[in-house]
Amino acid sequence: MHVAMIGSGYVGLVSGACFADFGHAVCCVDKDPAKIDALNRGEIPIFEPGLAELVAKNVREGRLTFTTALPEAVARAEAVFIAVGTPSRRGDGHADLSYVHQAAREIAMAISGYTVVVTKSTVPVGTGDEVERIIRETRPEAAFAVVSNPEFLREGAAIADFKRPDRIVIGTEDEQAVKVMTELYRPLYLNQAPLIVTSRRTAELTKYAANAFLATKITFINEIANLCEQVGANVQDVARGIGLDNRIGAKFLHAGPGYGGSCFPKDTLALIKTAQDYEAPVRIVETVAAVNDQRKRAMGRKVIAACGGSVRGETVAVLGLTFKPNTDDMREAPSIDVIRTLQDAGARVRAYDPEGMAAARAVLGDVHYAHDPYDCAAGASALVIVTEWDMFRALDLGRLKQVMKSPVVVDLRNIYRPDDMTQNGFTYSSIGRPS
Repeated sequence: MHVAMIGSGYVGLVSGACFADFGHAVCCVDKDPAKIDALNRGEIPIFEPGLAELVAKNVREGRLTFTTALPEAVARAEAVFIAVGTPSRRGDGHADLSYVHQAAREIAMAISGYTVVVTKSTVPVGTGDEVERIIRETRPEAAFAVVSNPEFLREGAAIADFKRPDRIVIGTEDEQAVKVMTELYRPLYLNQAPLIVTSRRTAELTKYAANAFLATKITFINEIANLCEQVGANVQDVARGIGLDNRIGAKFLHAGPGYGGSCFPKDTLALIKTAQDYEAPVRIVETVAAVNDQRKRAMGRKVIAACGGSVRGETVAVLGLTFKPNTDDMREAPSIDVIRTLQDAGARVRAYDPEGMAAARAVLGDVHYAHDPYDCAAGASALVIVTEWDMFRALDLGRLKQVMKSPVVVDLRNIYRPDDMTQNGFTYSSIGRPS
């Protein structure tokens, strides 16, 4: 099948490359000529394990192309995906749908023959109706269907998630559109991925509900971690004790500095605003968002407390800047609030991240960026582990202690055992575990 992917960012590029790997002919479209030129040179604008190799393979085999010319790409496509950004709108927190609406107008002018227009972007309930209205008003004679097909990709594991999904959600009541979407995803039948066909509005809400629920699990275990610290319990054992219950599940029960990234903060806020508009407030999600925002700053204060209550004039080393490992994404990363809290308290901050330092420079000022973890720790009065990159899990503790001014480690991801750190002479603080 011929597929046009409008938007060559994270979702569009991963989805386009994976569809091409299934054997479809995919053209990724973007308005940014510099991005398209870079992609045509084989340069990938984001860090995602395996993506560069997947793109190169499918470009080489002629199934994946990149262009700024939307009309040509859409005219020959049987399915056109809208995978543009939907950031939080300044001022009110609603999802900014201007890019989606503009894409719909341009698609309407270009479609030829029956075309399935698929919203892959995360959009509020009712957006598909608006996309359909825009296309119908722009091209009354056009033959098309608008489908919601939300993505459930985890950064750092996006290719595996696309090729071995837990489920595929297709929101449409158009039988011909269902056939097209089923054919697109036919290669996944061998994996027995459940294909859920439902109404368009149900599919749109499913995406927001999934992310809100996962954000709630993270925030729940973080609050339990706070209680564990006060009563002398171990949050990791608590998480295991409840996670083995099949009704709860073990995933997203790892206590830490709060959630970040491109999805959870934006999507919980958009769900809250949508629910308020429909006078059906989601109070639990409202609380989750508020608690998570407060937690990030609280982690900075936790570091200050571990340093005896003051970091003024001291150097604090921060390991890990991205919101999670295996990505270069700094959007809403907990490290931002942790570092700003330390800077507000008078600390000098030195940081290291394997992939995120270029992106961090755009959002964090007055930070010295190191060459490796030990360069980062040199002369520091405290070291903070914010992101659990694999390379931080087996540091040479003897060398680390030797280069630091004071052997204080604050582990916000619980990647070390307290006994090991104590035996190696560190003053060690972690999340939800006895000191």
